[in-house]
Amino acid sequence: MKKDLAKQYDPSLVEDRIYQSWLDGNYFHAKREAGKKTFTIVIPPPNITGKLHMGHAIDNTLQDILIRYKRMQGFDTLWLPGTDHASIATEAKIVEQLKSDGLTKEDVGRDGFLERAWKWREEYGGTIIRQLKKLGASCDWERERFTLDEGCSKAVREVFVRLYEQGLIYRGERMIHWCPNCHTSLSDVEVEYEEQQGSFWHLRYPLEDGSGCLELATTRPETLLGDTAVAVNPEDERYKHLIGKNVVLPIVHRLIPIVGDEHADPEFGTGVVKITPAHDPNDYEVGLRHGLDVVVCIDEDAKITADYPKYAGMDRYDARKAIVADLEAEGALVRIEPMTHNVGTCQRCHTTIEPYVSKQWFVSMKPLAGPAIDAVKNGETRFVPQRFEKIYFNWLENIKDWCISRQLWWGHRIPAWYCADCGHITVSKTDPCKCEKCGGANIEQDPDTLDTWFSSALWPFSTLGWPDETEDYKHYYPTSTLVTGYDIIPFWVMRMMFSGLAYTGEVPFDTVLIHGLVRDSLGRKMSKSLGNGVDPLDEIRRYGADALRFYLAQGNSPGNDMRYIEQKVESSRNFANKLWNAARFVLMNLDEDEPAPYIPENLAPEDKWLLSVYNDVVAGVTKQLDAYEIGIAVGKLYDFIWDILCDWYIEIAKLRLTGSDPGAKRTAKGVLVYVMSNTLKLLHPFMPFITEEIWQTLPHEGESVMVSDWPVYDPALSFPKETAELENVMAAVRAIRNRRAEMNVPPSRKAELFIASANADAYTRNAGIFERLASASAVTAGAGFDIPDAVSVVTTDATVYIPMNELVDLDAERARLGKELEKARKNLAGVESKLNNAGFVAKAPKAVVDNQIEQKAKLEEQIKMLEDSLSKLG
Repeated sequence: MKKDLAKQYDPSLVEDRIYQSWLDGNYFHAKREAGKKTFTIVIPPPNITGKLHMGHAIDNTLQDILIRYKRMQGFDTLWLPGTDHASIATEAKIVEQLKSDGLTKEDVGRDGFLERAWKWREEYGGTIIRQLKKLGASCDWERERFTLDEGCSKAVREVFVRLYEQGLIYRGERMIHWCPNCHTSLSDVEVEYEEQQGSFWHLRYPLEDGSGCLELATTRPETLLGDTAVAVNPEDERYKHLIGKNVVLPIVHRLIPIVGDEHADPEFGTGVVKITPAHDPNDYEVGLRHGLDVVVCIDEDAKITADYPKYAGMDRYDARKAIVADLEAEGALVRIEPMTHNVGTCQRCHTTIEPYVSKQWFVSMKPLAGPAIDAVKNGETRFVPQRFEKIYFNWLENIKDWCISRQLWWGHRIPAWYCADCGHITVSKTDPCKCEKCGGANIEQDPDTLDTWFSSALWPFSTLGWPDETEDYKHYYPTSTLVTGYDIIPFWVMRMMFSGLAYTGEVPFDTVLIHGLVRDSLGRKMSKSLGNGVDPLDEIRRYGADALRFYLAQGNSPGNDMRYIEQKVESSRNFANKLWNAARFVLMNLDEDEPAPYIPENLAPEDKWLLSVYNDVVAGVTKQLDAYEIGIAVGKLYDFIWDILCDWYIEIAKLRLTGSDPGAKRTAKGVLVYVMSNTLKLLHPFMPFITEEIWQTLPHEGESVMVSDWPVYDPALSFPKETAELENVMAAVRAIRNRRAEMNVPPSRKAELFIASANADAYTRNAGIFERLASASAVTAGAGFDIPDAVSVVTTDATVYIPMNELVDLDAERARLGKELEKARKNLAGVESKLNNAGFVAKAPKAVVDNQIEQKAKLEEQIKMLEDSLSKLG
């Protein structure tokens, strides 16, 4: 039975229904098919606290394009979805929820807090998954994972115990980044540096013997309370004689030593630096080298400790003001010098972090980083574009040990138990009942949790069942392509790389496809503070998921940022409408018993041209998708569908579809169905909903376009002679249209054409095209013509003559041009009058004078053109 399409395409009436049909058909589910090549993508797991933003939209659109493409190519495809527990972000949500109830974490206790967190995850954690479905994501939802699920948790414990047993995980007191707001340690990559206004406070530290002072500068005078030395360079002639002596610490009045250390740069400032081992990472290293005390003066809340009663409990910035005032009163403040510097902030809450000495768990990174560097250098994994290898190498080659413990309750709790009887630490894959050393039952688990990225680093293989040798793990690992933004290379990509190599012996993926950020129309990063974010769901409601996807793909160039311009999404919606209308035209011309797509016999030149161009598009789109040039692939399809198929072939085909020759009509319909059906396949990965809806109404074989075969280049569909012929005809039609437009000739006015060409037969064969598309009343083609009073247009293959009296009513045209010429001359006289007026030129603003000069030039050009046109009319 013949199917119809609605008069207008309404995505809201199509998309949910189509998506459900895919789910009902189980088309997203990977079946572990023996003998098929695999193509696997693991989704970068969005946080359960998140909702879909433009970063998710482009990331998942690109993944879906690749997975749909490979699925149609016959690969055994798996796109594995899931979400991340997002320790800090989720804990903050629960704390906020408790606060609204007048409670704290401590009030409800750890178990009560975790109960609330799991309940919150059940209620809100699936929001972003539902939103991804709205985008059209064809993930295998039956395999959906969560970084805190049982399998991922098993993998986390396996890795922690392995690394601990290998001596690569250790617990120690180190300088770490501390967020006073989130109350947890942070790794290096969780710190973002912001340019802030600050000051250098220049201070005097008196020598103990009263012989003078050492002058130094600091950006953090409040840390002076924790100074345990001042340092000078041992080669600095100005100060080397003072090494070993003491200075008096201002306002605190304790003696601290002068040490010689290369950390002090003789070329910077006075060459003297204050050393606060507890609150500066460089000072901490100096302290280790010289055995200095570590005096903590700022606590976990970024407040002054009780050891300094006058300032105790003060916020660090309030304390700064009070301390500077006291330094000035004591005569220790020399001057204040404004400056701008980069300050570390918490990536999550943007609070200025506090360098803090704390006992934490660390991963020793150097042994793990080496193989990950080698794997990219020797080509086991490649970056697209390659230039992003530099970021990857830079992080791994300069990597520090990774602080993995977090002072949070939501997350993977560290599997370490402390024995109160003998002090031994038991690290175990399962919860122990007693100390493995002394057998005592008085053991307590470490209260901290692991950095979220610890579990995310295992995502490509933990989600497939590792450490167990599951069928999925054996079949789909290593995965194929990771799609992610460049901003996450140090957070996630490098960690998955060293983890995959260390625990599975293989790289986790062979390709890393990097995309840029989606910025606003002004090129700014989208953010809450700027209020310039765009909700993808709003755009989907307004224009449809296909329009959004098509625009994001069209604007994509690997590794480069793109600007979000709503008008271009609207243009993508218009493209969808153009395709819809073309499909409706095809359907209107089909019979009830129209056969499945086939290539008819007795092809006309325009059929061979269309098939040849289509064939090249198949090759081009396939080549560009294989090269991850998704934007170029989309561009080829857009040009083919809009220009070649809709604007040219369909218009040309109407000659036969409305004609009396049943054979010619049948051929045109066959070609239309074949090309439209296969073009929908090519477009499907980019615009899955509309292509499925149209494909289902056309004659077809199979259940769904998404599981149909991807078109392949066919040498038998290459027709260079006919392609050249049609391109020459089209060039002539364009030239005629342009000339008629220049002369303001309406399409309704027909004119006879005389076409001179060495290939005159080709133009005679295609006379109907000129009659339909170039407003020709008749076409005569030959080797040459002498047509007096004719307009001529020239292409590379022909000269077309159009008798002037066929185009215009000569008397009426002369009158029209005469009126325009009179008006132009009058306007020119007015402009020249102003410019010849010395007073006007002297007194008018320069911009006004320049505008008049510009108008004069334009009018002179217009007059010349009108005079030329009149002279041609005779």
